[in-house]
Formats: sequence, structure tokens, C-alpha cells
Amino acid sequence: MPRQPLIGVTTYLTRARWGAAWDLPAALLPASYAQHVQRAGGLAVQLPPDEPAAAGDIVRRLDGLVLAGGEDLDPGLYGERPHPRAGAPVPERDAWELALLGAALERGVPVLGICRGMQLMNVHAGGSLCQHLPDEVGHEEHNPVVGAFTDHLVKPVPDSRLGRLLPEPCDVATHHHQSVARLGDGLVATAHAEDGTIEALERPGDLFAVGVQWHPEARDDLRLTRALVEAATVG
Repeated sequence: MPRQPLIGVTTYLTRARWGAAWDLPAALLPASYAQHVQRAGGLAVQLPPDEPAAAGDIVRRLDGLVLAGGEDLDPGLYGERPHPRAGAPVPERDAWELALLGAALERGVPVLGICRGMQLMNVHAGGSLCQHLPDEVGHEEHNPVVGAFTDHLVKPVPDSRLGRLLPEPCDVATHHHQSVARLGDGLVATAHAEDGTIEALERPGDLFAVGVQWHPEARDDLRLTRALVEAATVG
């Protein structure tokens, strides 16, 4: 019987408050990420930022990798200056997750990038980002309420890995103000919003390497996470 695959999920690195008086730097992750992996049949382990040189040793212990959502990437990674509306980057997290992704692709470990994670996949491949999407599309519907997910329609591209998993247009949970601009080398766009925004990408081939701009962990649809877990399952 196959063993449950071990899925690593990246985390925030930020200051947080909890309990009666604790106010400390913390590695944070919404519980819905781990719960989604668990419901899909995997075992979830958090991957707080570490030295990039440690990424290979970590990935060797994993069966799959989720690059979680979070802060804006440093625009210097794709050769641009910060937009006035860009958030403050977290260089430790950027470096760590780029190293994890590189190690996963090298070792053939399945990857699912979520929101920031999809953007990181694109930047890793040499692509760039639109730093403030409302400047391009003229509306705020990708991030209408700060601190809350809202739904909008995406249309998967037929005959892609994503299109086979999600064969019909569907509503997804969204909360982002940045997006893919120039697509990275070796990647293909596999879903779009009605305004043309790239909502998913993947690396063609046998390896499961899929990024989505939305947050599957914020809704009940397990198809993407289950596909990651199935791709990561070993005998």
C-alpha cells in the first residue's frame, strides 16, 4: 500500500501576536494550507525560511512542495524598481523559496505554487510581474476587499494539465494585486481571468509543476491539491 506523501508548505516570516502577551517574530501559515493537504491524503510539514544552501537537504526528504501565498516578491529579482503600491519584500523568504523550487525541479519533486508561489515560479524561470494589476486592468476585482477572499471566474486552457483537472470555467478565491507580466522560459499559461490576466501556469512535461494565482486552500475544491498529492505518492 502506498505511504502518505510528505508535502512541504512554505510559510510567512513575520511578527505576530498571540496568547496573553506574546509579540515575537514567527513563522506563520494559515491552517487551511495544511488542512487541504491532509484532506487530499497527504502529510503536511511547514518549511519556514532557512539558509538557501539547506534547500537540497530539505527537498530530498519531501515528496511534494507547496509554495504558499504571501508578500510581494522583491522586484529587483526581475530587474525592476518597486512600484509605489508594492509591498515590502522579505528577502529571506524570497531566497529560501527560490532555492526550494530550484531543488524540487532538479530532483523531480512535484510543485504547486499558490498566488505568490505562482509568481515565484514565473520569476524563477526568468519572467516578470505586473506590480500593481489595477494599473493594467482598470479595476480592483482581483483584490476588492483587503483581508478577505472573493470569487471570480477563470477559464482553464484545454489540453493543459490544469485544463484536464479543471475542464470547465470555475469561480476561484482571489486576493492579489500583482500578476504575471512576461512569462518565464519553459512555462505556459493555462488559465485566464475574463480581463485576460494569467491565472495559472505550468511547466509542460511529466513533472507536476503547476502554479495558480488563486487560493484553492480557501475553498472546498480539492482537485488541485489532490492532483499534487497523487503526483507525490510513492510506493
